[in-house]
Parts: sequence; C-alpha cells; structure tokens
Amino acid sequence: MKLSVICPIYNEEKYIVPFLDSVLQQDFSHDDMEVLLVDGMSRDRTRQVISQYIAKYPFLRLLDNPERTAPCAMNVGIKEAKGEVIIRLDAHALYPFNYFSTLVTRLYQLNADNIGCVLNTDVLNKTPKTLAIREVLSNRFGVGNSSFRTGVTSACEVDTVPFGCWRREVFQKYGFYDKRLVRNQDIELNKRIKRGGGHIFIIPDISCTYLARETFKALAKNNYGNGKWNILTVYYTKYFSSLSVRHFIPLAFVLSLLLPVVLMPLNLWFGVLSLMSLGAYLVTLGGVSFTVWKTKRLNVFYLLMSFLTLHLSYGWGSLMGIFKVVGLKIQGK
Repeated sequence: MKLSVICPIYNEEKYIVPFLDSVLQQDFSHDDMEVLLVDGMSRDRTRQVISQYIAKYPFLRLLDNPERTAPCAMNVGIKEAKGEVIIRLDAHALYPFNYFSTLVTRLYQLNADNIGCVLNTDVLNKTPKTLAIREVLSNRFGVGNSSFRTGVTSACEVDTVPFGCWRREVFQKYGFYDKRLVRNQDIELNKRIKRGGGHIFIIPDISCTYLARETFKALAKNNYGNGKWNILTVYYTKYFSSLSVRHFIPLAFVLSLLLPVVLMPLNLWFGVLSLMSLGAYLVTLGGVSFTVWKTKRLNVFYLLMSFLTLHLSYGWGSLMGIFKVVGLKIQGK
C-alpha cells in the first residue's frame, strides 16, 4: 500500500528541521510512502534546507503553491499524490515514530472517512512567557471543549480532528478543500464529510505535538485571523454548521462589552451591563489563572495576558469579519 503525506509550508525555516526529522524517524517503510512538501514560495531558507534533505531522501518532494494558502497547497498535493491513503501534516508540529503506521491501521480498522489524534501543545523555547502561552492553548477556558485538545480515552466519533488521514476516494466523494478558506479549511471539510454521512474518528493510541506561537503579538495575529475567518467561513459556505458554537463565544464576549457602550446614549444603565460582563470575565479569568498557578506554578501575569490576548484578539477578529462580510455584500461578492 502506498502512503502520500502532504504538508503545506511557507517560511518554516525555524521549524522545518525538527519537523523533517520527526517525519524521517517514522516506522512506516520509506519505500511505501512519499512526502509532498507544498511550498507557498518561501522567502527564507526553507527551500534550501528542504533541498538538502531531498538529496539524501528521494521520497521527499518539493511542490510549488503560488496561491500561498493552505487549502490550495492541499489540493495541489492531493492531485499529485500517488498513494491510496493521504495524511496531512503541519510543519509546526512533531510526530511520534509510529504516527503514520498507527493512523493507517486504525483508518481501516474503524472503516473511517477521516481519522486523527489528540493534539498536545508545546513551544520550542521554554520561558515563563512561552510556558504560559502553551498552558492557555491547552486549557478549556482558553480553547473550549474540543476533544482533540482535551483528550479521549477510547476511539470515538467527532466533528473534526487536527490534520487528517483519509483514503483517497474520500476526496472523490466529498470534494477537495475549499480554496476560498484561508483558515478553517480542515473543519469545513470535516463538516462536509459529516453532512454527507461520513464518519470521523479520534483515537487515543497516539498524539502529536503542535509548536505554538511564542509571543503575544504572534498569538494575537494568529487568533485575530482565526476569529475573522470563522465569520467568512460561514459566509462563503452558507452553513453555520461549518463551525461549532465554541468558535463564536469570543465574539459574544466582545459584543457584550461593546454593544452596551454603544447603547449608553439611550440609557446609561446599558453601561452597567458592559461592566457586569467584564467583571464576570475578570473574576473567572482570575480564578482560572490562580488555579493554574497553584497547580503548575506558572507566572500569573503571563497567564492573565495570554488568556486576554487569545480571547480579545479572537473576538475582535470575528467582529472585523462581520464588517468584512457587510462589505462583500455591498460589493455583490
């Protein structure tokens, strides 16, 4: 059986070596797989580093993605792939030695349309700030109740999994990635599979490790984009069910702060609602941060800043997404 592994990349110089090393250590036979690195025309040393690896390992291939988005990269890779099974990877992640073999085995055992595992969060450089960011991106108060973040004890059906492992015919049946979606393309594809009667499983057998952003600026930028593309995903797909309710909670929080302030000229008591929402959030934030400090001895200030950065940037991004949709409607797009 042939396995095709596809990884969208762009300016991954910082992460590409540990990523490739974790791919090379896989116990899946190199003779039975190909690894397609689909590059959005990187401007750093990513391509040079990959070329050095390709010279030693011919099952690695470098493909161009002039569109520079992940869904376009995946579509390029899927069309080029020769395998009966396709696995998506992310260059910001590390994978255990039996990652490929376990996913392929369980894919057939469970007769799944897509299968994935729990995603642990870590950072390359461990400092008080980065450790706080890592904790927030694994905490229920930070990222919600997604099974692939909180963990499972047995194989179970879910709405989505990180990355993915599919039989090739899944893309013929349910379609390719939606190239309009700069973000949320995996979630939307999985929702489409579920609507079509497909089955998506998460398994406890293995886990992979995602390497998170390490500064508040990078954290804010990433989650602003996530929040914005939540709204745009619903607009482009015409399905609210393309996402889950948890994706819109930060928007609700930001609106609970802003809308009462806007309405204060009508009645000053609206300002009280805004203060109540902020107060409830800050009390919860303080309680969660104190609990994490008590159990894991992480820096409280960095925890508070990480939670605030994550939630406010995500919610603000969603609000800007609404304005973007209004603009698109006015333009008739």
